[in-house]
Amino acid sequence: MTTIDKFKMSWDEWDERQNPPPAVTDFDRVVERAVSRRGFLGGILAFGSAAAAMGTIGQLMSSTAVEAADATSRFPFTPVPAGTDATVHVPDGYNWNPLAKWGQPLFSNVADVDPAKGVSLENSDKVFGENTDGMELFVVGGHQLIAVNHEYVNPEINLPHAPEGVPQSADDVKILQNMQGVTVMEVAEGENGWQIVLDSPFNRRIHHNTPMMLSGPAAGSDLLKTEADTTGTECLGTLNNCGAGKTPWGTYLTCEENFNGYFGSTDANFALPEDYKRYGIAAESVYSYEKFDARFDVSKNPNEPHRFGYVVEINPADASSKPVKRTALGRIKHENAAVTVARDGRVIVYMGDDERGEFLYKFVSTGIYVPGGDTSTLLDDGQLYVAKFSDDGTGEWLALTPEATGMKADEICVFTRKAASKVGATTMDRPEWVAINPVAVEAYCALTNNSRRGEMKDGKLRTNAGGDELALNAVNPREKNGYGQIVRWYPENDDHADGKFKWDLFCMAGNPSVHKDAYAGSSNINEGNMFNSPDGMMFDTTGLLWIQTDGEDTNEGDFAGQGNNQMLAGDPVTGRIERFLTAPKGAEVTGQTWSADKRTHFVGIQHPDAPFPDGEGKLPRSTIVAIKRADNAMIG
Repeated sequence: MTTIDKFKMSWDEWDERQNPPPAVTDFDRVVERAVSRRGFLGGILAFGSAAAAMGTIGQLMSSTAVEAADATSRFPFTPVPAGTDATVHVPDGYNWNPLAKWGQPLFSNVADVDPAKGVSLENSDKVFGENTDGMELFVVGGHQLIAVNHEYVNPEINLPHAPEGVPQSADDVKILQNMQGVTVMEVAEGENGWQIVLDSPFNRRIHHNTPMMLSGPAAGSDLLKTEADTTGTECLGTLNNCGAGKTPWGTYLTCEENFNGYFGSTDANFALPEDYKRYGIAAESVYSYEKFDARFDVSKNPNEPHRFGYVVEINPADASSKPVKRTALGRIKHENAAVTVARDGRVIVYMGDDERGEFLYKFVSTGIYVPGGDTSTLLDDGQLYVAKFSDDGTGEWLALTPEATGMKADEICVFTRKAASKVGATTMDRPEWVAINPVAVEAYCALTNNSRRGEMKDGKLRTNAGGDELALNAVNPREKNGYGQIVRWYPENDDHADGKFKWDLFCMAGNPSVHKDAYAGSSNINEGNMFNSPDGMMFDTTGLLWIQTDGEDTNEGDFAGQGNNQMLAGDPVTGRIERFLTAPKGAEVTGQTWSADKRTHFVGIQHPDAPFPDGEGKLPRSTIVAIKRADNAMIG
């Protein structure tokens, strides 16, 4: 494998290469369990109903809900066809323009990226980072600020002087470190459309070396102490920032996902700690940080990986403020953090762990949110739960307590996956973004795909890295699931703090032009709106669910006719789904937010292969685009 191949691997492929999943035996028991659950497939998809009637797979696929929805649709656009070219497409009556591109200056004395030389070390923490992801907009004293993640880098275009983009020095590593993390920037709309406000006092880059605090039950734990931080309360940097969230008190939650790929060992004889296996930490890193930065060399700093994998709270209103890692929310491969307030004022945070066979979580604060009151410990003191889905359309939140897990409080925070396995949580098909409906008491999670679900190899069933079986279950009903689905749940008593819920599947993605069985998708999927791998999701203020995809865009085989990745809108009441946007070839559509007046929809375009957005002969640049209606009406 060449270095370029390593950079182009997906995180799933990287984990698979470093740590092949274990297997369990008892073949007969596994097959019996899988077969018995197929009878439930027909009853787990419902539209606008909290309870799912049990049925057959044929009944699931023949529902008339979508046909009935046509007469009541409230979509404010004409759907666009699948795209396969090098640019963004939006419906007639809408237009888009770039807002921020990788390498674009945040300050007036900084040059734009040089295609031949990349971004200089001096400027690498003063420009818009690479591979935009989750984002949120904040209004501070009349100023509009966007906080946005930069998930990872493509070293070959950030280090054009280095063979295959492999860092050759500590300076090279620092450039890569600076181009990731988070950007906070002021934006404003003028005669030339939306632009970054250069030199705004709010503009800020947060990267892999930014000082941060550790808080919550694990702060001060021996598990988090290093030679550089003997207190276990101070750390540097945030890694692989994927999805995001926004608190009611106006702070930004950035989520650390595939942090494992940043660590390696320069000592070939170093024995990796047993706890590394569950999180995919290996002797080889993706970016070679360990060769030039001892902090990422696990043979020298074995506790350093324990300091990543958290939700990090950032105050966008104060560029001098110190980000805080909230360990009470658990250490997993966080996708996003969806926040709401329960009926009694407690704060609820839903979180997915984006890896095959991992889990869905919920945090419930002990304290009550009071507007204008002290919020500094609301995300430090509370109870973390993990979801268990039953085949009858009900579910419960299992508390991760010392009594239930046999683990100490700090161990639960640091080895959260282990704690969830101990209480018997339901393995999921890569839980990604969670979205909370603002006009109904319900929440949704994108289960993007799972190529290992139900896979048998040498007479054994595949498991996650903790040994939990990836057998079929009602909420994850398809073997070798390449398409994904979206699960929806309804808290008991219309209260997100309640310990029980009912659930159904809002949709199962698929390809009805290729398949006539469950892989065709649910009845609200057709040849005109089909997609694969739902990932990012957010609701607008009207209650429409905006769905972004990060999947196969080969347009061949199982994915024939699906085109490039895309963004769609879904109506929770009718189940109808329509395509709003298509991305350039090779790009993921990820991250979205709205302007304060809801007349602009900001959308992230990550890792395009095509020369986007500057056109033929130019570098492909991860970009936030600003989408507006031609009549300037509200769109969110």
